[in-house]
Amino acid sequence: MDDTNSLIEQRKAKLAALRARGIDPFKNKFTPSESCAYAREHYAEGREVALAGRITAHRDMGKSMFLDIRDQSGRMQVYAQKNVLGDDQFAIFQHLDLADFIGVKGMQFITKTNEISVKITGFTILAKALRPPPAKWHGLEDTEIRYRQRYLDLMANPDVKELFLMRSEILREIRNFLHARGYVEVETPMMQAIPGGAAAQPFITKHNALGCNFYLRIALELYLKRLLVGGIDKVFEIGRNFRNEGLSRKHNPEFTMLEAYEAYGDYESMMELVQGLVCHVAENVIDTLFIEHKDAEGKVVKTINLTPPWQRVKYKDLVRAKAGADWFEISAKERRQRAHDLGAEIGKEYEDFEVTGAVFEKLIEPTLIQPTFVTHLPKELVPLAKLSPEDPTTVEVFECCINGQEIAPAYSEQNDPIEQRERLAHQAGGEQQKLDEDFLVALEHGMPPAGGMGMGIDRLCMMLLGQESIRDVILFPQLKPK
Repeated sequence: MDDTNSLIEQRKAKLAALRARGIDPFKNKFTPSESCAYAREHYAEGREVALAGRITAHRDMGKSMFLDIRDQSGRMQVYAQKNVLGDDQFAIFQHLDLADFIGVKGMQFITKTNEISVKITGFTILAKALRPPPAKWHGLEDTEIRYRQRYLDLMANPDVKELFLMRSEILREIRNFLHARGYVEVETPMMQAIPGGAAAQPFITKHNALGCNFYLRIALELYLKRLLVGGIDKVFEIGRNFRNEGLSRKHNPEFTMLEAYEAYGDYESMMELVQGLVCHVAENVIDTLFIEHKDAEGKVVKTINLTPPWQRVKYKDLVRAKAGADWFEISAKERRQRAHDLGAEIGKEYEDFEVTGAVFEKLIEPTLIQPTFVTHLPKELVPLAKLSPEDPTTVEVFECCINGQEIAPAYSEQNDPIEQRERLAHQAGGEQQKLDEDFLVALEHGMPPAGGMGMGIDRLCMMLLGQESIRDVILFPQLKPK
């Protein structure tokens, strides 16, 4: 029997001993009067409190014991004395282990080492942990365990728990910002007959009752635009998208997106929205516009300055600066060769605009650490956007790049149903069944001019929270089953 199994058997024996005493931890109830953090912040000598949490430290001193208990808010030290609890109650402490849950009642005091503590007058065992905590209780480092068993990561690493609590605050502040500006939050279908709004490989599922395949959505866009048609002038959704593609430090097949649309807006009004939103969240959650990213040793390796106004630069100008001033004048064959020479990965089937896109994505975007609006992208990349009047080979689009990756694309929405049909048909390669006819019919009923934007919440959190891997800002990232 290995050590873990031996420890499990010891813990089961302690549970049996508790039950033999008439104590069943899993049937007990306890109502805390406050959180551990609140108790620390409102300390008063002799104040009575009732606290509950998981045992994270246990120090036996013979006729007295110190325990550390931890709830979501933080830690509190509690002090148990045999002469206060009595022989029977004190003996029950012999059946407690690290990771058990306990409720305590008692009075606040400060120890000789100046530690705010609670001298307990009574306690209730609330759950018996049958498995021991991670061997390295304070600072679980095994990446495989951290991702597969996130609950252990949260138990062992308070900094990780704080990170995910801050992610929740980021979402709250996004909603606060948009609600204050009159946006209406909605929910749209996650299962769709035709996956539209982006060029991506969908996940397929079978709807048994309807007897047909559906697709998990790859974007929120087309249903939100239907709502513009219906008269909801400012609309947003925060929801999951699914793309059946690769995993990397920047990509997870299941990810969270914000999309927002505003009637009578355009790509420039969306720039103001994105800049204002990100700055609002940074100031209200991180409490600064200067975001530090640190290495494993805690050394600052880069600082992202979110102070407005953010840089604006045209896509073609960035490509020319990297790949040559004559890039758009040379032949497609020459572009392909030059892209290869520069180190961009070019697939054999790539069209000419995709070659330029590879140069941007592989060689330019990773260098855009400070906030940058890259504007006027090639029309082939964004078939749902309006053409730029000054250069009809481009569209009124921007990609907001921060920390070397795209955070938020946005554009002036195409509301010409005839033009939209032609461009979607071109994207579908002439396959009529790939056209979302319901969306096109909706456009034919009239959609106001509008600006729209999408924001990758996971990438936003990576940037704001100083994380370099998307798995570190997703509670349960996709992993290959064991």
